[in-house]
Amino acid sequence: MSRLEPISPSQAIEMYMEGRRDELSKETIPSHVYRLEAFEQWCEEEGIDNLNDLTGRDLYAFRVWRREGHGDGRREIATITLRGQLATVRAFLRFCADIDAVPEGLHEKVPLPTVSGSESVSDTTLDPDRAIDILEHLNRHHYASRKHVTLLLLWHTGARVGGIRALDLDDCHLDSDPPGLEFVHRPAQDTPLKNGEKGERWNTIGGHVAGVVQDYIDGPRDCVTDEYGRAPLLTTQYGRASRSALRDTLYDITRPCMRGAACPHDRDPEECEATNYVKASTCPSSRSPHDVRSGRVTAYRRQDVPRQIVGDRLDASGNVLDKHYDRRSERQKAKQRRDYLPDQ
Repeated sequence: MSRLEPISPSQAIEMYMEGRRDELSKETIPSHVYRLEAFEQWCEEEGIDNLNDLTGRDLYAFRVWRREGHGDGRREIATITLRGQLATVRAFLRFCADIDAVPEGLHEKVPLPTVSGSESVSDTTLDPDRAIDILEHLNRHHYASRKHVTLLLLWHTGARVGGIRALDLDDCHLDSDPPGLEFVHRPAQDTPLKNGEKGERWNTIGGHVAGVVQDYIDGPRDCVTDEYGRAPLLTTQYGRASRSALRDTLYDITRPCMRGAACPHDRDPEECEATNYVKASTCPSSRSPHDVRSGRVTAYRRQDVPRQIVGDRLDASGNVLDKHYDRRSERQKAKQRRDYLPDQ
């Protein structure tokens, strides 16, 4: 049996991330960093400064701590989210055993919760009516800003955040009849589409959307190029906007108090930490890009747009649409079916 060598949690995490940098995709690395930052925070709170001292009982305590939402300010987190985070900690501890930081097999003592089929599907969404309210607020008070354009494009195309991020100015055909956006898979230049070349497509957009995008390009857009010399549509002063920046934007603008609405959680905006931009995700009413996408699918399906049309526009199969994005209630679905059935 190998003799354990003392090492701090931060040192071990740094070694783990460096060791896996060639294995993990650029999209996956931030999630591993985020999950292990929570583990490091827990170690600090518990006074664990040497991983040699970790026990199975400690790991159970960490699971409870994380399940209750500690580490990022949220309330109790979903089982599927907890399982993903604990799986990353397991992989980290397996690595730690390889470098003689923890006993062999300790990773097996990280208890992974069982996830049922229904729990593997997120039940949050951006209600279509609420999406329209937010867009109207942005149109009045933040017209053609990056955050206005971000939600506008996510809502009207139903695209994933990675697809919106990948758009270049040359992909925006705003003067075409009708105007449209071209989604192109460019993995070698840090803008892959989830389904690769199969995800490449042209989405038409309305005249209003094209006009707002053009006003953003002509106005507040930072006129910069990325590291590959391309001209991104959504930019910061440093280059192409990152996925995390776009997610943070969505969390921020979907808070009810952002547009002056009453807080549905009885919080005082003057004291609520979620009013801080970097803490906006801690608002229970904040919504992610995935929630915007599911809201868009729900709106399409409420309007009886055929599944095949919705799937082609959003680059998703019918089964994926049904399982992960369509948030119509069973009663709404039945009512819509009735319109097509005689004598019902």
